[in-house]
Amino acid sequence: MMTLYINACVRPKSRTNRLAHALLDRLGDFDEIRLDGLRLEPMTAERLALRTELMTKGDFSDPIFDQAKKFASAEHIVIAAPFWDLSFPAELKTYIENIFVVGLTSVYDENGVPHGLCKAKKLWYVTTAGGYFDPRFGYDYIKELVGHYFGISDTELIYAECLDLIGKDAEFILSETIKNKIDDKSFF
Repeated sequence: MMTLYINACVRPKSRTNRLAHALLDRLGDFDEIRLDGLRLEPMTAERLALRTELMTKGDFSDPIFDQAKKFASAEHIVIAAPFWDLSFPAELKTYIENIFVVGLTSVYDENGVPHGLCKAKKLWYVTTAGGYFDPRFGYDYIKELVGHYFGISDTELIYAECLDLIGKDAEFILSETIKNKIDDKSFF
């Protein structure tokens, strides 16, 4: 099974990346996309015009669609996005802008209702937070988006929080999260 790992972690010793790799070790082979290495551009008027023109023609051969094709064809998806500045990194939002492609990841019916075209059976959202984590500002958004527009209804949140609070043992919290949320579970 092909797992797509969308890595929005930028720190060399990212705790979110570490948590995600514990999950990936259980899932098997994966294809990693490091968002900090992609250098994706946000949608500008020019990029939107090009994308719309090509989508209208049904021509998805341009490199602008490469990431959408990878996302649409993945059997499983793991997103690792640290919770910082009250949300996820901006590069993840830019990635989402670039993969939302009508005709590849989603389609609208005659009534304007979106239907997802993605093959993924499941998406895991992995995050860590120095303080308390509120899923409304990260996971809930991704869950609704992928369920409503991409057709991925099975999502799971794996998170470790309070890692930087005085008196908390970050290593213990991470180890317990791995043990209780990853090691002791069956994923398929």
